[in-house]
Amino acid sequence: MSHTPVNVLFLCTHNSARSILAEALLNHIGQGRFKGFSAGSSPRENQQPNPLGLQVLRAAGISTDGLRSKSWDEFALPDAPHMDLVITVCDNAAGEVCPYWPGQPATAHWGYADPSAIVGSDEQKLEAFRQTLHAIHRRLELLVSLPEGAVDRLALQTRARDLAHQAPAEALP
Repeated sequence: MSHTPVNVLFLCTHNSARSILAEALLNHIGQGRFKGFSAGSSPRENQQPNPLGLQVLRAAGISTDGLRSKSWDEFALPDAPHMDLVITVCDNAAGEVCPYWPGQPATAHWGYADPSAIVGSDEQKLEAFRQTLHAIHRRLELLVSLPEGAVDRLALQTRARDLAHQAPAEALP
């Protein structure tokens, strides 16, 4: 796995907020060793990434090119990229029966509160997205810092599951 990137699929229900943030962030910090993807168990018809999430990503200097909401069914197709790790980022998706993933990738659950569910001012909503991005960043930094020899299926699953118990960072500089 050291010459090809570790493919990580982030799952959520609608694929509009948390999973999109994780996909973009991993592609930003993955150093070519990791490639992020995202999908939803049941994206709504014409679902789009949440505009506040895209705004927070752009403000952090993270590319939003190519981000789109999609069904996890795309990643169960024969011509889909092979996933090495599948991470659910919302409790709803974690409790659902997932499709069969070719190659039996490692799995983990990293639960985050839904920033799009915040009721409040525009600034409060943006802050919820910023905090979610920071919490995801904390775990992903630890994941991408794994030495190359530690990125086999068992080590990846063990480490990803251990990271689920890491306290989210308050805020990044």
